[in-house]
Amino acid sequence: MRDPTATRSRVLDEALVSFASQGYGVTSLDGLAHRLGLSKQTILHHFGTKEGVLEAVVDRSATELVAALEEALARAGPGFSRVEALVRAIFRLAARRPELLGLLREVSRLGPPAATRLLGALDPLVERARTFLEVEMAEGRMRQHDPRLLLLSAYSTVIGVATEVEVLRAVGVDPTARSLVQRRAELLGFLRSALVVD
Repeated sequence: MRDPTATRSRVLDEALVSFASQGYGVTSLDGLAHRLGLSKQTILHHFGTKEGVLEAVVDRSATELVAALEEALARAGPGFSRVEALVRAIFRLAARRPELLGLLREVSRLGPPAATRLLGALDPLVERARTFLEVEMAEGRMRQHDPRLLLLSAYSTVIGVATEVEVLRAVGVDPTARSLVQRRAELLGFLRSALVVD
């Protein structure tokens, strides 16, 4: 007899990779079941519907993402080093768990309710980041910007530079591990010059 927890975890692992690489619309429960050597009914037993699979993938992925970012922040110093710690954490995820960042892109594209669910999980981090930026700007350590628009711009830029393989190829960047390190360094330099008051 199969362990229900292990079966559920296997389904979520496979669904995460499929949603991130192929997209939610293209992923079918029949395809997931076939790749896992399970019946579609087994997946439905655990999750109810394809939407139920997506919700569970989003919840588990959000927990993993928040934990990685919280760990990075716990080790970061003050000021811009906190921005740098988050960027480095995201680039580590791009190298080690690209499917997590691929899911972020896919869920953003899907919109509600999946995007709302993910944003709800990330909201405490976003609010802390907004408050951090407001304090840094008020103290004169960072340039004045709208913190919410700045966070949106930084999110789009960091995720794009870390994960958009086809866009990178289109502009002549080979998406290798070496170029990932170079892209991270360039992005951190850009963010430092845009944010930090000399």
